[in-house]
Amino acid sequence: MRPVVGTFSPSVLLRTGRRLGLVDAREVPVTSSPAQFAALLDGSLDAALTSPDNVIAYRHVPGNPLGRTADVRIVSAVDRGLGLALYARPGLGSAAELKGAAIGVDVPDSGFAFALYAALESVGLRPGDYRTVALGSTPRRLEALLGGGCAATMLNAGSDLRAEDAGAVRLAGVPRPYLGTVLCCLGEEDPALRALANALRETTRTILAGDADDLVTEEAATALRLPPATATRYLQRLKDPDEGLVADGKVDAESLTTVLTLRRRYGDAPEAPDLGGR
Repeated sequence: MRPVVGTFSPSVLLRTGRRLGLVDAREVPVTSSPAQFAALLDGSLDAALTSPDNVIAYRHVPGNPLGRTADVRIVSAVDRGLGLALYARPGLGSAAELKGAAIGVDVPDSGFAFALYAALESVGLRPGDYRTVALGSTPRRLEALLGGGCAATMLNAGSDLRAEDAGAVRLAGVPRPYLGTVLCCLGEEDPALRALANALRETTRTILAGDADDLVTEEAATALRLPPATATRYLQRLKDPDEGLVADGKVDAESLTTVLTLRRRYGDAPEAPDLGGR
């Protein structure tokens, strides 16, 4: 079986792995986390590259956007956020200008939204000081930010770099340590998904060793529409020990605790979630 994987932003990791001859998977873009998990649950997707908070929500929280839970499991950790941070529109003078403004989220009760609420608090804005608008995936939120559809949002995975190139203002990052992306599936992982997880880890090791720099920058330039200098910054981000790729694919307790703490602070959370992960 060739796994079908749902992604919010084009995955340079998947594409580099394919170029290296390590990864055999088909990438399908998704518009939002509810759309991603609806496709995972109905079998349209075999796996998803997603926030670990989404695994918590769709495994343990009946009040999630789909209104149902399932045996969603983490297969492997992928990255630590890839620059995930709160960005405001170009020309913003201070965070105080965001009072009463529209703030873009994927959906209001999701991991990146919870990180956004914490980032806004760190610059002096509390829930109620602004209004949230559901805009879907990270590329859609970047488009809204630069097109006037929102005054601020959370961006990462190359969209943050494009925002900076366009003059957007970085206001705050996320609490650390943080787990940004995991590979997840529905139910017991089959041999094809185990092979995919192993291939992604091998691709990660190759990237971190500096043995795929040209491939990564080529894929970042093409898939994420980054100019050469920005594609090089993206490569550096992948290698960053605090924000980049997870070399061994293991979900460490401290990073997952950060994600769970944000959910407990701003949404519904189980006491001790079992995510079926490694």
